[in-house]
Amino acid sequence: MILVSKKAPNFIASAVLPNGKIVNDFNLYEYSSGKITVLFFWPMDFTFVCPSELIAFNNLYSEFNNRDVHIIGVSIDSVYVHNAWRNVKPKNGGIGAVQFPMISDITKNIQKSYGIEHPELTVALRASFIIDQDGIIRHQSINDLPIGRNILEIIRIIDAFIFYKKYGKVCPANWSKEKEAIQATPKGIKKYLSKNFKKI
Repeated sequence: MILVSKKAPNFIASAVLPNGKIVNDFNLYEYSSGKITVLFFWPMDFTFVCPSELIAFNNLYSEFNNRDVHIIGVSIDSVYVHNAWRNVKPKNGGIGAVQFPMISDITKNIQKSYGIEHPELTVALRASFIIDQDGIIRHQSINDLPIGRNILEIIRIIDAFIFYKKYGKVCPANWSKEKEAIQATPKGIKKYLSKNFKKI
């Protein structure tokens, strides 16, 4: 299911908040209103690749926060399992007290609404969505279960989106903040390629 350019499906679900509080009415639209939001899914708590991904998001939390970006994580585990995982230190296989909400999708309705359910195991694939300030999905990526995602790439894509919104220039292949962007005109692409085609 391709959701890019479409409104992100809303959900109201139980969640563990960053302070450890458990709530039963976490609302995606209310929480993310007016903010760029990264919504990411992992298969299950207390597994193998999954803790590395949540820890990686948490280690880079300040980078997201500096860009005024919310992070929200979702899996099919209960809030009690989420909370137990948060209470295990990383050196013992846990994730520690991560700084973003962990949503419980026990019914699996959220992963189904985003079209990222594994066809046989019925857990979520490793899916990431970047949602803009108006609730529109601007990017999605999905990895199969054995392959952890690149959190720095998610930040790079957010930077590209912020840059485009601010300056109106489009971002070419392998773009990063210190590199040149393109004025989206025939003259602009000729100018860009004439200088950069060998180093893209």
